[in-house]
Parts: sequence; C-alpha cells; structure tokens
Amino acid sequence: MLVGVGIGPGDPELLTVRAVRMIREADAVFVPGRVAAAIIAPYRTDVQILSFPMTDDEEYIARCIEENAEIIAPHARDGLCVFCILGDPNFYGTFSRLTTVLAGRHPGIACSTVPGISAITAFASAAGVSVAGGVGVSDGSSESSRLLLKVKRPKETAARLREEGFDEFVLVERMYMGGERVCRDADLPEESSYFSVLFARRNK
Repeated sequence: MLVGVGIGPGDPELLTVRAVRMIREADAVFVPGRVAAAIIAPYRTDVQILSFPMTDDEEYIARCIEENAEIIAPHARDGLCVFCILGDPNFYGTFSRLTTVLAGRHPGIACSTVPGISAITAFASAAGVSVAGGVGVSDGSSESSRLLLKVKRPKETAARLREEGFDEFVLVERMYMGGERVCRDADLPEESSYFSVLFARRNK
C-alpha cells in the first residue's frame, strides 16, 4: 500500500499525529527532495530521496514520475510505503500524478492519503491574516474547481453551479468525525450538516 502523507508547510512540529505515526510505522519512506527529508528528520532518517524536478518541461517531469513509480512499486506492493508531500498531498502536489501512473502500471497497489496543513491555511497564520467570506485560490490557470464550505443545501447549490459549467460534485459531511458521509453527483442530499464541504469541478 502507498500512502501520500502531508507534512505541512515546513516546520516539523506542524505534522499531524497521524502523519508522524505513519512515517514511523512505514516499511519504506520516500521524499521528493532534501527539504522534505529535513522536515521529517525528527521522526525518520532512513528515507529515500527521489527526484521530482521543478521545471516546465512536461516530458521530463512525466519521465521522472514514471521512473519514481517503478522505484516505489515493489515497496508498496509488499508492505506499507509512505510518500511524504509538503503541504497536503491532494492540493497542487505530485502525488495524484504518481498514483495515476501506478494505477496504470501496477493496478493491484492500493493508494490513500493523510491530509496535512496546506500552504493555503498556513499562510493565514504566518501572515496574521483572518480569512472570512468567499476566497479564491488559483495556481494561475483558469478556474476548473471550486470548494464551498458550510453547504446546507447541496443539491440546490449544485444545480446553480451546473449553470456555470460545473459537472462533477462531491459532498463530504462531518469529515473525520462520527457519521462521516461522502455523496457524489446524483446522490447529493437536499440538506446537509453545517460541517459540510462541497467540491465542484468542470471537466469540459
């Protein structure tokens, strides 16, 4: 099994308890560079550093991801393998690209993630900024996804977003609490908890 573990914005003390436990218990730990290795050094030092280049050369990036997937695959197939990602593995990281390659080449390997403190939330603390109301987050490209918090009427909200071109929806209610529920597209309920997040994506 391969687990993408978010290791936060840079301070080793900002790792979650679960992240530390997974790093310590893993049969093999991989990191995408020396910065990540330094962040987790208080918890694990026998790590393998892989190359994930910071470049605009997409062909080179794709080749590196394929090579790294083949390095990781035997460890993930035979035991618990952890791949550490700065911030959160599901926000603007390389983990999803890595798992896509693994799924194609080694479909028997299960993959999951452990969330970490992302740069998006860490920024507010570092800058002393209080964020309220609507806020947009972008990597500079056009908006293809949207996250809405505290969505009490998800089906109605999704209908409104469809008019803007969004066509994929996922609602998570009471995440990591008792009674967690995940609903998708046609299964969105009329009403949901205050503790709800709706994800919308344009796929066209």
